[in-house]
Amino acid sequence: MSVVLRLARRGTKKRPVYAVVVTDSRNPRDGRFLEKLGTYNPLSEHGSAERLRVQEDRVKYWLGVGAQPSDRVARLLSSLSLVDKPTWRETPKKSAIGKKRSERAEAKAAKLAAAAAPTEDAAA
Repeated sequence: MSVVLRLARRGTKKRPVYAVVVTDSRNPRDGRFLEKLGTYNPLSEHGSAERLRVQEDRVKYWLGVGAQPSDRVARLLSSLSLVDKPTWRETPKKSAIGKKRSERAEAKAAKLAAAAAPTEDAAA
């Protein structure tokens, strides 16, 4: 059984509140869970005590017995210094320019430079 710490949605429509729960990874998002560890309210202000409330001793216990936090829960727990901040999620490479596009841009720049060079010589 793979045990995970993740968020289960509570609250009403357009007013989400999440419960931080320990559950089997095969259970549905809002389904059965082993233990409720706290709550997360994304609508409250950053840094307020009401934004994230967890039972730190129970979180440490579940992490100690091998439960894996989801990406979002790991980021939330890292704000409380319970887990190391996941660095592999910080810099997405989606926005980086691809290899072929950069080659085409270099070729275009070289072509423009070559076209501009004779006109500069003729003007001098």
